[in-house]
Amino acid sequence: NPLDFQEDFLFKMDFVTYILYSKTKDSYYIGYTSDIKARLLRHNQKSKGFTGKVDDWELKYQEHYLKKEEAYLRERILKSWKSRKKIEELIAGSEHPD
Repeated sequence: NPLDFQEDFLFKMDFVTYILYSKTKDSYYIGYTSDIKARLLRHNQKSKGFTGKVDDWELKYQEHYLKKEEAYLRERILKSWKSRKKIEELIAGSEHPD
């Protein structure tokens, strides 16, 4: 069954490059992790650092990778853009109408 293969393949993709958005800060944050749910929770716990001052970070975009190095490299590429417009175009291109 092709769906079984897809599920197995996605399950093995352990690393995620992600983009968060905060309405309060009107700002994006780019990172990578091996546990997106736990990482989002940590971002939304007030603490020191860029994301720590607010607690309304939302996951807007994610890409899955098999290797940590691939996710890290993609994070570096996205951060190098330094362009809100390019980031918003990437996010918009990933959204699917219902």
